[in-house]
Amino acid sequence: MSRPERPVLVVIAHGSRDPRHAATVHALVRKVRAQRPGLRVETGFLDFAVPSVQRVLNSLAAEGVRDVVALPLLLTRAFHAKSDIPAVLREAPSRLRIRQTEVLGPSPLLTAALERRLYEAGLTPADKSSTGVVLASAGSTDPEAIAVIADIAREWRHTGWCAVRPAFASASLPRTEDAVRELRALGCERVAVAPYVLAPGFLPDRIARGAAGADVLADVLGPAPEVARVLLDRYDEARMPSLQAIGA
Repeated sequence: MSRPERPVLVVIAHGSRDPRHAATVHALVRKVRAQRPGLRVETGFLDFAVPSVQRVLNSLAAEGVRDVVALPLLLTRAFHAKSDIPAVLREAPSRLRIRQTEVLGPSPLLTAALERRLYEAGLTPADKSSTGVVLASAGSTDPEAIAVIADIAREWRHTGWCAVRPAFASASLPRTEDAVRELRALGCERVAVAPYVLAPGFLPDRIARGAAGADVLADVLGPAPEVARVLLDRYDEARMPSLQAIGA
């Protein structure tokens, strides 16, 4: 008896007018494919970039694909995960059976990716106790998403950093530059900014400007192997039969 085909993984990215965003998303998807050879992974964008999510889903349906796992390429469960993406998926061809995964965060693997980026920027594990870190996210008007960022900062502090403070590029306070000043005032020997964002763009650039007074600015998470691993974990979780499918 032949084994059933694995569902196609459709990664749903927000999209940006900044071409670095799509390039980083595609690099991450390549890393996912390398970690799971044989898994078909497609990428669709909600806005600004092509192909659109709808075009990807229509194309899969036209090929005869039946099962899809739709993965929001988002770090927190805010408006896009709660409203935009479900609305797009409801418009998918009726022959597709779609399961939407949870968003990527929070995850210990993402914290590991943040530390990877900080070490790549010049820190070492020996620097942790004397370094304050700004966990800089894009920001949201959703209180649930803001609370998650605060929780991550609090838990990350317990791994040995001098201090960890959340900051936001939009919608919420404090801003990155304010958190940098707070860590200076606390007496941390050095201050590092860790962008909790997946790809470059307008808000990550704002984070970088706010990090001007810091000693270290890490890169975005991008195609870190830990991030690719989280995508695959969410895919595997979504294949479990307890999750509700969208569609037939």
